[in-house]
Amino acid sequence: MEYTKLGNSDIEVSKLCVGCMSFGKAGTMHDWTLDEERSEAMIQHALDLGINFFDTANGYSAGTSEEYLGRAIKKNIARDKVVLASKVYFNEGRLSQKAILREIEGTLARLGTDYLDLYIIHRFDYDTPIEETMEALHSLVVAGKVRAIGASAMYGYQFHNMQIAAKEHGWTPFSAMENHYNLLYREDEKELIPICRQMNVSLMPYSPLAGGHLARNTWQSNTLRGKTDRVAKGKYDHMEQQDILIVKRVEELAKKYDCTMSQIAIAWQWAKGVTAPIIGATKEKYLDDAAGAFGIKLTNEDIALLEELYVPHPIVGAIDKNPEQGVILLNEKK
Repeated sequence: MEYTKLGNSDIEVSKLCVGCMSFGKAGTMHDWTLDEERSEAMIQHALDLGINFFDTANGYSAGTSEEYLGRAIKKNIARDKVVLASKVYFNEGRLSQKAILREIEGTLARLGTDYLDLYIIHRFDYDTPIEETMEALHSLVVAGKVRAIGASAMYGYQFHNMQIAAKEHGWTPFSAMENHYNLLYREDEKELIPICRQMNVSLMPYSPLAGGHLARNTWQSNTLRGKTDRVAKGKYDHMEQQDILIVKRVEELAKKYDCTMSQIAIAWQWAKGVTAPIIGATKEKYLDDAAGAFGIKLTNEDIALLEELYVPHPIVGAIDKNPEQGVILLNEKK
């Protein structure tokens, strides 16, 4: 395993992050999530591989993702040896001060910890002044409840404005960006990613394997997740005709390097400056596969081959308005 610092913070993270949307009571969000026993087995395996970075959210599986993660960590490793990230937005009050101060307490209770390493705003809140949000997040850092803060999918100008607000008021800036980024979706290369690089904000993209499309040479999957994951279908199926050509390029390089397609897709992320792609796995072998990507070093020619066929995509991730209360977006997450 390899490690690096998160943004300008002193937090050391593994260069792979486990996405915990895969954990939680089935039927509360998705039908394919793992029960507590299987979730713990996956978390144990990740720890054995040297992964210390776990990402969840208050809205994943009605809070059971946080609960499963918290109990597994408590049973298997010292709290200060792992980096726990969670998110706030898909809740009553969105990113208002009142909501943030309420939701962090629920997250800490479900995780069974008195502090969070990284607290991420899950989307941009169109109803709350950015100063109110940034001041509330800063207050959590001052209180010792949060070590660092991050943001998730949004437009570049929104992220820039929030960072500037923090700078002007002496508040804590964002250290990480959890955005939608992979070989089949590269729209953030236009504005958001350059802003992050300028501000030394670490990239921890979700969907690095594009919902599994970059892990196999066929578009459709016969797994339970492949058949029922409305999130992935909403993000990718409308571009199948064009994007399957990129998938074939990934397969071509996998044959060249005698490795899996997933490893090519993840190696591309690191080659593009990503700190820690988020791997949402339901089987231990998928984590093993991801860890094997450290042995793949792509050349400039390889990268050009992978990127050559990309065409602009409709925006998936950033939103133009807040959804109705209680709605989890179909383009949401890993």
